[in-house]
Amino acid sequence: MCVGAFQTCSTSRTGGERERERERERERERERERMPVLEREPAKGRRDSNVLPKVPVPDLKQTLDTYLRCVKLLVPEAQFQKTKTIVDKFAKPGGAGEILQKKLLERREKTENWVYDYWLEDMYLNNRLALPVNSSPVLVFPKQSFRSREDSLRFAARLIIGVIEYKALLDARSLPPDYASGQQAGTELCMEQYYRLFTSYRRPGLKQDSLITQSCAGANKTQDPGHIIVACKNQFFVLNLMEKSRRLNESDVLSQLLKISKMAENAEERLPPIGLLTSDGRTEWAQARDALLKDPVNRESLGVIEQCVCVVCLDEPTGVQPTDSNRALLMLHGGGHDKNGANRWYDKSMQFVVGADGVCGVVCEHSPFEGIVLVQCTEYLLKYMTGSPSKLSRGSSVTELPAPHRLPWKCSPQIQGTLASSAENLHRLVKNLDMEVFTFRAYGKEFIKKQKMSPDAYAQVALQLAFYRCNGRMVSTYESAATRRFCEGRVDNIRSATPEALDFVKAMTDERASTQDSEKMERLRKAIDAQTSYTKMAITGMGIDNHLLGLREIAKELKMETPDIFKDETYQISNQFILSTSQVPTTVDMFCCYGPVVPNGYGACYNPQAAHILFCVSSFRECTATSSLVLVKALEQALMDMKDLCNKCNTGSQEKGAAKPATPRK
Repeated sequence: MCVGAFQTCSTSRTGGERERERERERERERERERMPVLEREPAKGRRDSNVLPKVPVPDLKQTLDTYLRCVKLLVPEAQFQKTKTIVDKFAKPGGAGEILQKKLLERREKTENWVYDYWLEDMYLNNRLALPVNSSPVLVFPKQSFRSREDSLRFAARLIIGVIEYKALLDARSLPPDYASGQQAGTELCMEQYYRLFTSYRRPGLKQDSLITQSCAGANKTQDPGHIIVACKNQFFVLNLMEKSRRLNESDVLSQLLKISKMAENAEERLPPIGLLTSDGRTEWAQARDALLKDPVNRESLGVIEQCVCVVCLDEPTGVQPTDSNRALLMLHGGGHDKNGANRWYDKSMQFVVGADGVCGVVCEHSPFEGIVLVQCTEYLLKYMTGSPSKLSRGSSVTELPAPHRLPWKCSPQIQGTLASSAENLHRLVKNLDMEVFTFRAYGKEFIKKQKMSPDAYAQVALQLAFYRCNGRMVSTYESAATRRFCEGRVDNIRSATPEALDFVKAMTDERASTQDSEKMERLRKAIDAQTSYTKMAITGMGIDNHLLGLREIAKELKMETPDIFKDETYQISNQFILSTSQVPTTVDMFCCYGPVVPNGYGACYNPQAAHILFCVSSFRECTATSSLVLVKALEQALMDMKDLCNKCNTGSQEKGAAKPATPRK
């Protein structure tokens, strides 16, 4: 992300404007001085323990001041004053805040990452909602043009070989390290998330799930690459990646996939669609799993799935027009139990979907790793598939491969009943999800960079303007900020609904007629700067959300009465993220999308490219206050208005030729 820098309007640059520019530069310098110095420090027991610093515990006063600033525009003034009194009490010397802050600092000394377990449980493992749509993001590939079913199996075989190659890099710990780009470019990043890509499994629990992670092979060990699970016609098959002491090659894998496809056709041997259970609420699935475990046959089948490298879902054609929006929907939920919704096992961290009709992508169980790690892995696989010649006719094959093993299930009447309710719950989710994928083609990140603005911050401000135009208010907004600069770093939140963003959107809406273009541009610059500053704060471990979470959770550990700050209605409102957003850039032709995180909210994922920006906007149809199409249209208008404003105030930055209209991608 680029740091937004002030550029004055070319229309009337007054002495006052020049002074404001100098003051902003002084403020940016003060901000740089406030940023923490990331000193390298050891963390016990880690492979790269001498490389990365521990995540800091922010200053308590700084967090509480920022919290008040963020929530002031979310609640009525009377409620804010009540919240301020509560926060002041929490912050007073000798008060609960000071005690809890001290305990957090002690926890930091004793752990590799003081917030990791708190965050993982709060964000994922305690969540009782179903994984599809509500939690699991997906990557959608371009529509593939398969001429036959065997063509799709060839694609799947090549993908599986790519997985084996990539996993070998991970097992040998030979993946080159990532370095930060954009802000604080060049900083080495924690790689631990990569090593959970193919070794993790989310096991359901009645009250809390468990994230199970196997250890990687290690640099000096050679071992069986393991097995994958192939889902076909709602059946699950074990495909061993090594037979007779030799790894399977591409021809071998294709041969096994052809056998699986033929075995799945046999209706007489078809078993109940157990995968449906993994699409249900986590407590419901945990209860069903407990019932399954009573039979040793089921217990063994579940164990085999938990230990697999990944799941490959060979989907049936759906008959749905393969537009971008429809492919996104099918990737998120499979189209329901009557299409491919049961041809999944949502607990596994990586599911590769290969549809006979060319609808392909990846479904990700989100708890082990973030989107950028998913993207990096998937881009490697797609480049592998297109960049190296097919090896179907090369190399020696393992002769007389044993047929893949179909996993058996024993289903009691209780499980049959649960399958019926799981199917109905998934059907409701399918009917409820509203998705719009569109490409804004009037300009892309290159135009934004010419304005000396961060494309990410610019997109966030555009989302604020679009939402305000639709609803006349601002709401709590979540943008993920990677904290991989630290040992075991995951994410914190960039709160994009800033006072500066509110000033700008008002200038473009309520106060439009009475505000000069130069003032609008001034407010846009301030909104971009505020967003950029908050981003910098979050990625350097100074965000407020993880800090407040840590204070809340350590109070529970100490069996303290819950502090009023966490019982306050304002705190609840501030954590209801009606706008859940994320920038997920890609270098190959694919896109990421996900569902809203609250019933009355939006999911908004965007992928800025040089000359266009791709947006995926989701909402729930049951909420009458939201509409993905309405927000998309408002977003398109916001982006056009922001470009017009930039061009009016920066005539030297105008692009040649007329702007191209945005193209909806249905």
